[in-house]
Amino acid sequence: MTRSRSGRHRERHDAHWIEWVTGILSAALVAAMLGWIGWEAFTRQATPPDLSITLLTTVRTGSGYRVAFDIYNIATTTAAAVTVVGRLSEGGRVIEESQVIFDYVAAESKSTGAILFENDPAGRIVDIRAGGYTDP
Repeated sequence: MTRSRSGRHRERHDAHWIEWVTGILSAALVAAMLGWIGWEAFTRQATPPDLSITLLTTVRTGSGYRVAFDIYNIATTTAAAVTVVGRLSEGGRVIEESQVIFDYVAAESKSTGAILFENDPAGRIVDIRAGGYTDP
């Protein structure tokens, strides 16, 4: 803002240098993001869901036992309606089976869930695995 001879304020009509720098940097950032997204879209291959499970904790609850786990999808495709089956076995005999269904496990992500058992898993074999999924 500048002052004229009569003391009134008037706006500058030419852009300040900082406006030019900000505009150029913003345009470069947007162009780089669009280029990266385009590169990923055309060069990345879609791989079917690849699900793996890691057991976290076993906690006693009021009605049994909760076995918490992480489910990983290392593929580039999302899995929907993922069924996770948990089996509690001892001496080659299945004592209990339970399942949980995830709405989806996104591509290259991790989700956390839990299987609930009535029997104590301590000293028994706990087998938790993905039982199936659908394509979204």
